[in-house]
Amino acid sequence: MISLEELQLGKILLIDKPLDWTSFDVVKKIRWNICKSFGIKKIKVGHAGTLDPKATGLLIVCTGKFTKRIDEIQGQSKVYTGTIKLGATTPTFDTESEEDRTFPIDHITEELIHQMTQKFIGEIDQHPPIHSAVKKDGKRLYQLARAGKEVETEARKVRIDQFKITKIDLPFVEFEVECGKGTYIRSLANDFGAALNSGGYLTELRRTKIGDYSVDDADNSVLEKSFFESD
Repeated sequence: MISLEELQLGKILLIDKPLDWTSFDVVKKIRWNICKSFGIKKIKVGHAGTLDPKATGLLIVCTGKFTKRIDEIQGQSKVYTGTIKLGATTPTFDTESEEDRTFPIDHITEELIHQMTQKFIGEIDQHPPIHSAVKKDGKRLYQLARAGKEVETEARKVRIDQFKITKIDLPFVEFEVECGKGTYIRSLANDFGAALNSGGYLTELRRTKIGDYSVDDADNSVLEKSFFESD
């Protein structure tokens, strides 16, 4: 159990974000549970790094005074595992939208796949997905995209420390990536497919680590109202 005083002084909560939940859904649920359990009107709660709805895995939620540590936590390296489907693309670069284009994959060999990962190691230029929370002219890119407006994204410098292929069963390729702040794995999947003279999009994504924090230590019981100590 966690007391209200502890939550206000600051706690770091490790969540294994469920599929199809937004990161804000998790924050909203925890904030509501705390307020209802302790009969208070508000408390600071925030997450340290967004996970897309179609991704699962480690989401760090900070409460009270520890919300001041969010920027510090967001700046730490992150580890993801997932699956890319080659030979097709989607507008959102993942399964949140339907395939819009298909490409040949007959020319893609296991050797080529392993070789191409090296192109993405180090500091690279990356365009965020047009269906993302990045702001342009004061509006989120996904808001502009949903309104049917053509959106040009600006490339940003991101850092990828490791891009390892763990299984190949074409058209599916499983991977593990360690990267720095601001890296979009959806964009990496799309760019990787293009680099192979084909297409690619994420079919699965899971964040396993942020710095020294691991999803293995997550406790989703904090998503239940009964978890919190009541007066």
